[in-house]
Amino acid sequence: MKFTPHQLRVFECVARRLSVTKAAQELSLSQSTVSTQIKLLADEIGLPLFDPAGRSIALTEAGRELYATAQEMFDVWGRFEMRVGDLRGLKRGLLRLAVASTAKYVVPDLLGLFCAQYPEIDVRMELASRGVLLQRMREAQDDLYILVAPPEQEPCESFPFLENELVVVAPAGHALIGVKGITPARLALERLILREPGSGAREVVLRFFASRGLTPDIRMELASNEAIKHCVAAGLGISAISAHALDVDPALDHLCVLDVEGFPVRSQWYLASPAQRRLSVVAQAFKDFLLAEAPRLRAQHAAVLQRHLQRHGT
Repeated sequence: MKFTPHQLRVFECVARRLSVTKAAQELSLSQSTVSTQIKLLADEIGLPLFDPAGRSIALTEAGRELYATAQEMFDVWGRFEMRVGDLRGLKRGLLRLAVASTAKYVVPDLLGLFCAQYPEIDVRMELASRGVLLQRMREAQDDLYILVAPPEQEPCESFPFLENELVVVAPAGHALIGVKGITPARLALERLILREPGSGAREVVLRFFASRGLTPDIRMELASNEAIKHCVAAGLGISAISAHALDVDPALDHLCVLDVEGFPVRSQWYLASPAQRRLSVVAQAFKDFLLAEAPRLRAQHAAVLQRHLQRHGT
């Protein structure tokens, strides 16, 4: 069989995104060019690589075999390029990172420092919900994942690097501001704004009330912490959000952290990788970088949270 590395790259992108349109956008090619390359590759192999699946496409058995082979080939070649870079005193290559949506408050600054230290490394970051992250991990689509609580059912290697506290926030002027030891029962009387179903933060809040035999008054469901912050600030209700979503300056948020029994609810941010996938040189470089940065991140985050807690004597 004869095919070009370019055809294999195009196929890998389509197989990973399961979309000709998205692959064309990622590769900066026209959809017709992508479709032509896939057809040429399928003709050379002698088997179809994709089947229509409603409005999307799905890999055939031959397509799945080729996708796995292509990933192995690119991993091997990528390791070679990075090892050559090491010999030349450089680190170069591509870091594929998938990140939980709330981590967007932490990761960009980290990546800025990382890319300044390793300017020859390109980063492709996917921001996704927890469900999408777990699916990507099952399919080993990325090098590394940043999420709260690694999955128990999926084999992976992980380590914690930063605390993630869930705090209860209310709008400025709320009657509960400054009240010490607000009970869960009192909190359940408030209008509650939560993240969408499937969100990790939502599940934590619902478990908090359920464990105390309480049913919260859920008035609104939103898909982002920013939207929740705006709605809380507008007086539409209270919410429980990650402390990482709080502004460095408490006055800029127009929010107040309430002193609620059982809060903050603490968890950890983890850096994880599929167990069956050996870390590339670039992924290992990012892992080492994150380990070195973790103490600074923890101190910085603790200072921000303390400013919010002290604002109203919480």
